[in-house]
Formats: sequence, structure tokens, C-alpha cells
Amino acid sequence: MRHLTIGQLADITGAELRGDADSLIQGIAALDRAESGQLAFLHTQQFQRYLAQTQASVVILTPEALVDYAGNALVTDNPLLAYAKAVTALAEEETIATEVHPTAVIDPSAQVATSVMIGANVVIGPRADIAEDVSIGPNTVIGADSVLGSGTRLHANVSLGASTQIGARCIIHSGAVLGSDGFGFASDQGRWVKIPQLGTVRLGDEVEVGANTAIDRGSLGDTVLGNGVKLDNHVHIAHNVQIGEHTAIAGCVGIAGSAKIGRYCTIGGASNIVGHIELADHVHVSGVTTVIRNMLKPGHYTSVVPAMPHAAWRKNFAWVKQLDRIAGRLRAVEKTLKK
Repeated sequence: MRHLTIGQLADITGAELRGDADSLIQGIAALDRAESGQLAFLHTQQFQRYLAQTQASVVILTPEALVDYAGNALVTDNPLLAYAKAVTALAEEETIATEVHPTAVIDPSAQVATSVMIGANVVIGPRADIAEDVSIGPNTVIGADSVLGSGTRLHANVSLGASTQIGARCIIHSGAVLGSDGFGFASDQGRWVKIPQLGTVRLGDEVEVGANTAIDRGSLGDTVLGNGVKLDNHVHIAHNVQIGEHTAIAGCVGIAGSAKIGRYCTIGGASNIVGHIELADHVHVSGVTTVIRNMLKPGHYTSVVPAMPHAAWRKNFAWVKQLDRIAGRLRAVEKTLKK
């Protein structure tokens, strides 16, 4: 962990400094557990009660929260963003050793830059192209003709299918599979005949893919994720899906084939998006929402039914079965009233 003054952190985060600029910060902790010499931040009102008693040497907070705090502060309208910048500055920079483990298997036709770290039991297929400053974790498999951009990091046990293309400064977490076959089958009198998946997966720069996430190759064209896309753990992206730049998708989301997601969207955890539909730029989908039609206007969309006692659920949803009959009766009443 690097040691920085509060004044330096103010410059790095762009926050307004209130207090002692020369006080040294040597660590990071939660607001309720922070000690002298550490930085903390207040992001939600849930932790407001800890503010008066915190021992942190500096707290990142909003102008509204400042009225309850007399200590050193970094004041900003976006505490989470300032915290991200501060932690990045304080965290030790990871140095990647330039080495190839003796158990790695690299095809002679692969192009591997000199400043690359390759872990134990890595397999790199024919004609793969690995750029400078790439780190490849143990047991990772890189298929033939795949491309990894500079500064990209693959954690342990990542699998890249043939011709997968990953941009610069991407992070692929353990267990992720990119370039697996899409779910394509044709019915032959009840039996399923596999449809070859001929496309690939293409990721832009600074994309992050969570653990155990699967991104299928395209059936004809490619599955494409734009620059800055962030995927959480256990996300499934089906074949030929297109995801625009800087869209963020939370855990356990499933996106069916050929769906098109715009730029700067957010999709809450456990949501489902059916295939062949389009979400415009700046669409925000709440968690556990099922999207079954196009969303062509920016905004927030929700279809979540909150949890309730089981008896109440049974009573309420008994009415759902009668909605069509009730609507018919309502139309008849309206028609009578018009007469």
C-alpha cells in the first residue's frame, strides 16, 4: 500500500479538501472499522450513523453529509467514483514478472511478446497473437488464432475458443469461457441436429468479464462487446449478442441470442433478456426484470414483483387469472355508459 497525503488524494480524486492536507494516509477501511491513518468513504445513508464515531483520518463524502462530520474530509457529489480513484492510487501497483512457466505449452506458430507472464499448464494454440504486458494465469487455454491486446490479464482457468479477440487492458476472471458454441439446433422429427457456430467473440478495450461467465461465439457473425463493458460473475451472453460501450451487467443475467444492448446501459442482477430485441442507449433495467420487447427510449424499466407472504401472493394472483374476464365486463360497462 502506498502512502499519500490527503492533499495528494484531493488532487487525484478531484474532491474538495476540508481539513489537514498534510495528514498521511496509509490504508483503507470501512467507515465503522477505520483507524487513524486510514481512508474511509460514505456512499449511502445506511452507514451515516457511523460517521460521528469513525476514527478514519479522512472520509470521502457528499456536501450534504458534511454537516454531521467535523474531521478531515474529501467532499464530492460522487463519493464512489472518488473512492475508486483513491483506492487505485493507494493500492500497490502489481508487477507482472516476465516469465514462461516450464509446463506451458505454446504452439510454435503463436506470436508471444517478450514482456508476457505465462503461468503453469497454460496452452496457447496455433497462430495466437499475444501482445506486450499480458498476464495469463495457470491452466488457461487460448484457442487457435486468438488475439490478446496489450496489458490484458487472464486469471487462472480461463478458456478462449478459437479466434477469440480481446482488446487492450481487459480483465478476464477465473472460470470464464469465451468462444463456446452458441445454442443452435434444428429439429429433425423430434431429434436435434447441431448447427455449426462459425462466428467468434470480439471484446473491445478495458472490458472486464466476471468469474464463471460464458460468452458464446456467433453463429455466422460475431458476438461483440464494446469498449469498457463490465460483466459480473455468472453472466451468460448468447451467440450474436451486441453490447454497446460502457454498459454494465450484474450477476446471473442471461441475454438470449442476437439481442442488441446499447451504450451506457445497466442491467440489474438475475434479469433476463429475450433474443432478437433491442435496448437503446442509456436504458437501465432493474434487477430480476424480464425484458421481452424492444426498449427504444432511454430510462429505467422494472418488472419485479416484490416478495410477500405466501397467502397474500395466492390471493392477489387469483385475481390475475380473472383479469381478462374483468376487462371484458369493464368494456361492457363503458359501452353502456356511453349510450
